[in-house]
Amino acid sequence: MISTLKNVCLALAALLLTALPAQAADLENTLYLDTEYGRVVIEMRPDLAPQHVKRIKELTRMGFYDGIKFHRVIDGFMAQTGDPTGTGRGGSGKNLQAEFTDEPFVRGTVGMARAQSPHSGDSQFFICYAPAPFLNGQYTVWGQVTEGMKYVDMIRKGHGQSGMVSTPDIIVKMQVAADAKKK
Repeated sequence: MISTLKNVCLALAALLLTALPAQAADLENTLYLDTEYGRVVIEMRPDLAPQHVKRIKELTRMGFYDGIKFHRVIDGFMAQTGDPTGTGRGGSGKNLQAEFTDEPFVRGTVGMARAQSPHSGDSQFFICYAPAPFLNGQYTVWGQVTEGMKYVDMIRKGHGQSGMVSTPDIIVKMQVAADAKKK
């Protein structure tokens, strides 16, 4: 009897959970990165990197990333973008203090690119294709792809060790999800 009652309770609980709406995404901390292949949804992590998330949102709202090239793409490692010159040497002109954490770099992690100095992150960022533990604690994690990684996988790859792309794909449009809902 107790076993039957327990099974009925478990079945009812499962039914109730599937009937409840999924928790809504935090639209203020969600980015839509549109490529020619489809939309990539990025959950930003202000809990890990509040200043980086703030700056990415500022730049996004200014339209800074629209039309920017994926200038450096290394198959099996990462796709890098965010340089208005498309050379890997440009940025928005505002460096950020590093916000390193223990958050691991896994497939879909979005991290801030930087030069040799830890505090040289600006507007360039990358999306990991695979785990990259050698980056852990060395680069700022500010987001995670939650949808559309298949579109990141389609981005044209570069050549050689540098990964520079001769005919790069672009970010067609990038927007904060809260802003996209208003239109």
